[in-house]
Amino acid sequence: MKEGVPSRTAFRVALRRAAHQIFDNPKVLDDPLAIPVVGDAITEVCAHPARHQSRIARSLRAFMVARSRYAEDQLTASVARGVQQYLVLGAGLDTSAYRGVASSGRLRVFEVDHPETQAWKKERLRAASIIVPATVRFVAVDFERQELETELKSASFRVDQPAFVSWLGVVPYLTREAASHTFALLGRLPEGSAVVFDYGVSPSSLPLLQRMAVNALSRRVARAGEPFRLYFAPNELEHFLKAHGFQWVEQLAANEINQRYFEGRSDGLKVLGAAGRIVAAWT
Repeated sequence: MKEGVPSRTAFRVALRRAAHQIFDNPKVLDDPLAIPVVGDAITEVCAHPARHQSRIARSLRAFMVARSRYAEDQLTASVARGVQQYLVLGAGLDTSAYRGVASSGRLRVFEVDHPETQAWKKERLRAASIIVPATVRFVAVDFERQELETELKSASFRVDQPAFVSWLGVVPYLTREAASHTFALLGRLPEGSAVVFDYGVSPSSLPLLQRMAVNALSRRVARAGEPFRLYFAPNELEHFLKAHGFQWVEQLAANEINQRYFEGRSDGLKVLGAAGRIVAAWT
């Protein structure tokens, strides 16, 4: 992230979630707050629909709404098992804390993000008149200067109790050292804890056209000041997680994502290629 400005990629992801509410039926992620939280920017989406209906744009949108839906499905399952803490790392404009099971009062919710991005989000929530439940705590963390575990404990997060963690759209932007540090913390959470995240598959293992598409996207996010830094091979990722304390891992590649969330659609919305995977890992 550039110092002093909110995350541009977080805003682009939010626009894709909003576009899903407009262009796609049935909805994989039914989020009535996705449009209000982006504010007036939704007029650009509606005014230029072709930008959001290209093959690549639709595939990116499919991946982003599927990872959010998968995280919310796993959150629901965790709550059914008795988990009472929900941690959203790199929350961006994610709205899951203000609707559905997270807003039922059964969970203590902790939203973590960079101070500038979190302040921007609070402004967006106020402008959209989105009600933030009393159970939500905002935890601003500058990872260059502050320790995540210390800040979470200061906000009354219990590291001695199970938690469900949503960490979407963040891992590819981390250094390996930073990822290891955070996964080590999450892997120490008590049995029954889980994390859902996504990662980029090592470009060298991709077919040429997919590798070119990933390189083009990499250049675009780098221009926004948020370059991709970290990739994994699928087998490497599994070993990495188990070395950090996780006992069970589920990875969803495009085929698994499409079978679970996009099967039988008449509009052809689906995830293309092998560049990204969604993962759940349990302690």
